[in-house]
Amino acid sequence: MFIGHYAIAFAAKKNAPAISLGWLFIAVQFLDLLWPTFLLLNIEHVNINYDPSEITPLAFTYYPFSHSLLMAAIWAILFGIGCYMLTKKRAYSFVLFLCVISHWFLDLLVHYPDLPLYPGNAPKVGLGLWGMPFLENVIEFLMLAAGVILYLGATREKNKTGKYLTWVLVLLLVTAHLANILGPTPTNTKIVAWGAQLMWLFVIIAFWADKNRIPMVDTAAA
Repeated sequence: MFIGHYAIAFAAKKNAPAISLGWLFIAVQFLDLLWPTFLLLNIEHVNINYDPSEITPLAFTYYPFSHSLLMAAIWAILFGIGCYMLTKKRAYSFVLFLCVISHWFLDLLVHYPDLPLYPGNAPKVGLGLWGMPFLENVIEFLMLAAGVILYLGATREKNKTGKYLTWVLVLLLVTAHLANILGPTPTNTKIVAWGAQLMWLFVIIAFWADKNRIPMVDTAAA
């Protein structure tokens, strides 16, 4: 699951109009933003899967601190608390909580049984939609389309930057998704970890694009 996560961020703007799309991007991909850093610090581990028939070239062997259900819930709670401390808006805090924890449940749909329930000797789960790549990609693209439509309905551009940069962002997400599917198998896990850090580029563009758009509702009253 890749663009499906970002679909949730686009859609969430309607219910949290004062929260930048950049923060929503961070929330929905928070687990995946932690993961490459944990890889580089040798806290978590992944293997390269050289089977060309698999949709993902990665075998996730150990990532309980970024991707276990318990830790996902803890990260989501901390994210929600941080939002409340800054905004004093419970609704926005709940939206960000849901965005963070949604990542685990979307991963549950696609991953093979490698998602731990908690750190330690925990059961691992996953419904394995990656085993049906056509269906999995149809679902992700439909999710992204729905999320973008909701975002465009919840905001309007202030200027050309707000209009065109939003579509540049969508195009970059789609390009990255296709590159993940069609690109060559990475040669080592360091390349995977550093490559995953490029997701921060999407966050930066999301902040920039959203700053040049106006929510369609009164953010003070929301």
